[in-house]
Amino acid sequence: MELLRPGLVFVGLLLLAWGSESLTLSSRLIHRFSEEAREIWSARSGEGAVGWLSRGSEDYYRALVGRDLLRQKNKLGVRYQVVFPSRAAELWVSGTTSAGELHYTWVDIGTPNVSFLVALDAGSDLFWVPCDCIQCAALSGGRNGLPRALHLSVNQLQKPKQPCPYFVDYYSENTSSSGLLVEDTLYLASSDENAFMGASVIIGCGSRQSGGYLDGIAPDGLLGLGLGDVSVPTILAKEGLVRDSFSLCFQEDDSGRILFGDQGISGQRSTPFVSVEGKYPTYIIEVEGWCIGSQCLRQTATRALVDCGSSFTYLPSSVFKVVVAEFDRQMNRSSITYEESPFQYCYRASSLEMPTIPRVALTLAVNQSFVVNNPLFLFYGKQGQREAFCLALQPSDDPHVTIGQNFMTGYKVVFDRELMRLAWSPSSHCGDPASSRRVPRTPPPRDRPENPLPTDEARGPPVAPPSTPPSPGALPRPPRRLHRPTR
Repeated sequence: MELLRPGLVFVGLLLLAWGSESLTLSSRLIHRFSEEAREIWSARSGEGAVGWLSRGSEDYYRALVGRDLLRQKNKLGVRYQVVFPSRAAELWVSGTTSAGELHYTWVDIGTPNVSFLVALDAGSDLFWVPCDCIQCAALSGGRNGLPRALHLSVNQLQKPKQPCPYFVDYYSENTSSSGLLVEDTLYLASSDENAFMGASVIIGCGSRQSGGYLDGIAPDGLLGLGLGDVSVPTILAKEGLVRDSFSLCFQEDDSGRILFGDQGISGQRSTPFVSVEGKYPTYIIEVEGWCIGSQCLRQTATRALVDCGSSFTYLPSSVFKVVVAEFDRQMNRSSITYEESPFQYCYRASSLEMPTIPRVALTLAVNQSFVVNNPLFLFYGKQGQREAFCLALQPSDDPHVTIGQNFMTGYKVVFDRELMRLAWSPSSHCGDPASSRRVPRTPPPRDRPENPLPTDEARGPPVAPPSTPPSPGALPRPPRRLHRPTR
């Protein structure tokens, strides 16, 4: 199967290198409800950020829980993968539909470069952006497609014998993306922005979106972090640029960073990923039980999906009842009904001090223990006073635990696909590359299929591009400038 080969692709990743023997690629995360996201969506809509949620408010927590529950409802995965990973979900805020993914990062594509704010999704593989748009999201920064130079290079290419269309159905309210797969060079910016590393990658030129994608759950496209052969982490490793691993780091203010090639530090804890019917559809680990304080609970063993796209942590209803009952018992104070909270177990807060909180830990395979830094969320009154704190756990109809961002905060969490394990270590500052271990420039070979494309069942009919290429119209990303490599 031949792939169209247009011009260059530039991705705004900071290259962190400590010498010729090591390489880590880093990109800053933008939280869905951050001030930066508010400014972006306000500029694109032209109407201001009406109804934007204030971080830490009651409505903020309610919206995040509501969004998570929609993700829980849509844990079905894409058709050419094992059915399991959670998908994007739409979120209604003040009568309008907001983007559904939790974290975004900027990528620069084309010559001259155009910026796209792509959503990150660990439950899928393909990296696609709106391109040659026939049906794209109204707020898409790339609504008018890639730069004219890239349109011309696509349209003027000699037609391949077998164009390679793609069609990915995400099983969320008829949500899908389709278009043509193109093979191109991905350039990674160095720290001084004067040098680039190149890697041949596969990108979906998404001319048609449907369902939630038209409502804006990923207005500029999606960057899949899954285990498949077309995902960006896989391709970077196959090109020999970095190790087949990446890490995520989240801070208390919801800011964070993703580092490609990072395998963490010596002395970190780890537990293996587990397979489903002999395959690894996504990042799943074995939870042998829950411990509250010094009391480890029976009948709380289950598998867990490590989902960076979920704000909070969700337990099967039967496990939830056991865990929260023991937590409530050890709190040694009466719980209250706090109507403003979406969480079930809340306690009155004192303006002077916080009570002693029972330790919450997960016992994992290989005799490892994952201790939650802070399982609580504080709620403040209109005058800024502490009113209540709540245990940020929710019941779910899913038979598996979903470990969300609130459990990962304060850690650097490593998704080591080379050693097939999840690792973690305390991290108080996500922007410090010195905490990462040096990794060899060229990783060892890995057995992978020669054809990295989706199966025939995943491919749809070719999508014809419009006869006249649209002009570029993406929202620029200040204040950064990319310098082109000489060729």
